[in-house]
Amino acid sequence: MFNTGRGLRRIRTGATMHNNISKSRRYAKACLRCLALILFIAGLDSPALAAVWQASGSMSAGRSNHTAILLHNGKVLVTGGYNNSGALSLSELYDPSVGTFATTGSMNAARDSHTATLLPNSKVLVAGGAVGSAVLSSAELYDPAAGTFSATGSMSVVRSSYTATLLPNGKVLVSGGWNGSTAHSSAELYDPVAGTFSTTGTMSTARYSHTATLLPNGKVLITGGVNGSYEFLSSAELYDPTTGTFSATGSMSVARKYHAAILLPNGKVLVSGGIGLSSAELYDPAD
Repeated sequence: MFNTGRGLRRIRTGATMHNNISKSRRYAKACLRCLALILFIAGLDSPALAAVWQASGSMSAGRSNHTAILLHNGKVLVTGGYNNSGALSLSELYDPSVGTFATTGSMNAARDSHTATLLPNSKVLVAGGAVGSAVLSSAELYDPAAGTFSATGSMSVVRSSYTATLLPNGKVLVSGGWNGSTAHSSAELYDPVAGTFSTTGTMSTARYSHTATLLPNGKVLITGGVNGSYEFLSSAELYDPTTGTFSATGSMSVARKYHAAILLPNGKVLVSGGIGLSSAELYDPAD
């Protein structure tokens, strides 16, 4: 004979379980919404939130081929560059706490396609570049405390579209570049203590518009660029600060100019792009 009481209990138990599951799901969804709100307020990344761009303050002057470098005080120094008026000496500071730019002392010389390197003493070395067809060898130092530029020793030759790399010993390696008629293979070192440049080893290949990446072992990886015959390069070489010399290393799979290279946490270097290229490759210093 059918037990009506037992059947009703089963139905009630099933209904209760269904209600509990539904409540658990609603609770979980509510928790996720709360977590997303907390992360949004905290300004943290969340899979539930899409990354967005937002406008910030504008510079006082339009410019390209300029430099932007993060200072020890958290502000960003923007120097030089080029616009319809020509090369610029105007410099500005971006303050991330208020999201605005403010002018600071101007450089002693207008320049574009130059380099800017933050030194251990918090000053910034600005060197080389070009003003129209004239390429520069001059260099100057920006002092964030005073907000002014002052002249320092000049490079031994004029250079634009070159690289400047801060070494672990505090000196700056300057390599290659364009002198107005051809590419350089020479390199030199800037000594912040003496305020002067001195020549060091020569690269095996003259090049400009290349990259230079400081490796964990203290060496500097030079990749690609363009030679004096306007040929794109796939070759690479290493600068060793202990010997002051360059030596060849494995070449990239393709020739690249105006590409990018960045050191990864695992010690490898990611090289990407270049004119007409979407490809990327990895350099392993251990290979």
